[in-house]
Amino acid sequence: MNSLLSPIEIQRPASLEFGAGLAGRVGEWATARGIKRSLVIATPPIAARVAQLHLPGEVTVFGEVRPEPDIPNLEAAIAVAERVEPELVIGFGGGSAMDLAKLVAVLPGSGQSIHDVVGPEKVLGRRVALVQVPTTSGTGSEAGTRALVTDPATRNKLAVQSRHMMADLAVVDPDLTITVPPDVTAATGVDALAHCAEAFTSRRAHPLIDLYALEGIRLVGRYLARAVADGQDREARAGLSLASLYGGFCLGPVNTTAGHAVAYPLGTRHHIAHGLACAVIFPHTLAHNAPAVPEKTAMILQALGAPGLTDPGAVKVAAYGYCAALGIKMHLSALGVPEGDLPAMAEEAHAIRRLLDNNPRDLSREEILAMYRAAY
Repeated sequence: MNSLLSPIEIQRPASLEFGAGLAGRVGEWATARGIKRSLVIATPPIAARVAQLHLPGEVTVFGEVRPEPDIPNLEAAIAVAERVEPELVIGFGGGSAMDLAKLVAVLPGSGQSIHDVVGPEKVLGRRVALVQVPTTSGTGSEAGTRALVTDPATRNKLAVQSRHMMADLAVVDPDLTITVPPDVTAATGVDALAHCAEAFTSRRAHPLIDLYALEGIRLVGRYLARAVADGQDREARAGLSLASLYGGFCLGPVNTTAGHAVAYPLGTRHHIAHGLACAVIFPHTLAHNAPAVPEKTAMILQALGAPGLTDPGAVKVAAYGYCAALGIKMHLSALGVPEGDLPAMAEEAHAIRRLLDNNPRDLSREEILAMYRAAY
């Protein structure tokens, strides 16, 4: 893990506004800049709410973002962008919409394909404005420079990282999350938790990011159960929005580790929502890593209202109990995953070295398979 003497770079949106009722600031920002053509990237339910942004001029909506967007989904969005030639691209929704918006802002007219930009800092530039407006509290994608899409040919997630995909403006309005149903609130909340916990315990962990990571975990512990119980609890919604934002701050300079690597095949193979996949896996990777980071593991559990445990078995029981109490289905069998797929999933997860190499404790293919079986 990094010390205070280790260099680190923090990137943030050029402007970030946080607070209830601020969604309309997007339109004010666009009007002040003379924007006349906007393209909104959204999931089908959120596409119907574009009026909340108060956008000026001609507004086109690509409202077909899939829960786990793939290359064909991206190409369809790019085709719309090439047709309307927007001056502003807006990601309006969860992480899937915001990730696609990042790529739609940089790829059209660039001469680059998605395969040309996979990896760090391969994007040539950006010629349009980019605004991100989250409507869930989970990914923190509004604050970061990464975008993920699935390649259906390989069933792998392609990760693109570029400073050109950082938003000019991010507006985090917790009131936009009030309509999120309890099951999605729970799963996306654990996704935010996983971002913070994995960054906190990563080999790349840094004191500067630990500040955001631990406070994000505390916010989840304080507010997630409240928001699941009462979706109209605006204070709880605001707390989760802040936790998600802090998780996004963690992703840039530190990123996630084994939890996300082991969760990814659940989405790419079986289209299980990302937050739900992370929740099912969270107790298993937290417990596996406990011997390598006992003090931080205890701090995570204490922040969630559980005893500060370090024994792997006890850690797994406590973390599982926390997620299950939120109403999350914690068994792969209940999510329709065929047991015969587990070995192939373990192979795919073990190959995600960009995440596993940062895990505080080595994780073999056999250990990943054992996690899947324990979660089955």
